[in-house]
Amino acid sequence: MLTQQQIDDFNTNGVIVVPDVLPMPILNSVKREYEDLLDTLYDGWHAEGRVPPPGDMDFWQKLLTSYDAGCDWFQPMDISLPGGDIAPDTPFHFGPAVFDMITAPHLLDLVESLIGPELTSNPIQHVRLKPPAPTLNGSENRAHVMATDWHQDRAVAHADGDGTQMVTVWLAISNATVENGCLQVIPGKPQMYPHCPKKQTAIADGCLDLEKAQPLPVKAGGAVIFHPLTPHASLDNTSDRFRWSFDVRYNVTGQPTGRSHFPEFVARSHAHPERVLTDWQVWRDMWRDARLRLGGQPHIPIHRWKSDSPACA
Repeated sequence: MLTQQQIDDFNTNGVIVVPDVLPMPILNSVKREYEDLLDTLYDGWHAEGRVPPPGDMDFWQKLLTSYDAGCDWFQPMDISLPGGDIAPDTPFHFGPAVFDMITAPHLLDLVESLIGPELTSNPIQHVRLKPPAPTLNGSENRAHVMATDWHQDRAVAHADGDGTQMVTVWLAISNATVENGCLQVIPGKPQMYPHCPKKQTAIADGCLDLEKAQPLPVKAGGAVIFHPLTPHASLDNTSDRFRWSFDVRYNVTGQPTGRSHFPEFVARSHAHPERVLTDWQVWRDMWRDARLRLGGQPHIPIHRWKSDSPACA
């Protein structure tokens, strides 16, 4: 559990950094799971003539080679359906190691300290594998691959979740440093800011005092936990290596997730332990069912902000 000082810091500043959240066995399992996934993807691209033979390339070399070749590894590796159009065959990744990470007891202990013991795994969740900025394709415009603009997590969800008790947990799989593009936040009393469609959905110009921005480096296995109204962004990755993280969210069970067309599940419950999901394959199948339901249907926008808003003029 969090200490009272950590809880007080969270309530005052809207953010805390917690080391050693994920145990080494979970970190290693996630890495192996993604290595196996990339091996399969790379072999398929090689069979299509899109990438050279793998030879003795490691995970990171395959990832960069694939990116340079225009192969989309992000969506097949993401733990969500996309915010854009969804097809019946849109790829995603849901495996046992990622499920164990999201439901890790120590991680849930920390979240329980902030919002209580009835915890739902919120479906707004992503993997983030940030390439070194100099290698980015000039047309790249995905927040999960490039640096993110200043935004609030509550603002990039539907309005029905505005009253939901929720926290975001940003999990470092590799060390996150200022050089490789760690998170930065503006701490303080939470309030909603207007957002505008920019490169991404971002806080309107002039709302933030960027001189108050604080970078939050964290070592592999650690976490940044923040309030859904805490303004945050990521720095550019100016290093020569990828930066790897996941961001996941939890909300009080029974409250709207802010993305109701995607599946949620009960991750912890003291009142109804029989409702807790423990089978990763059920989790995967819930997303498969969502893909089947949403595929080919009219697109459901995931953001609420319009470019003609007065704040965006």
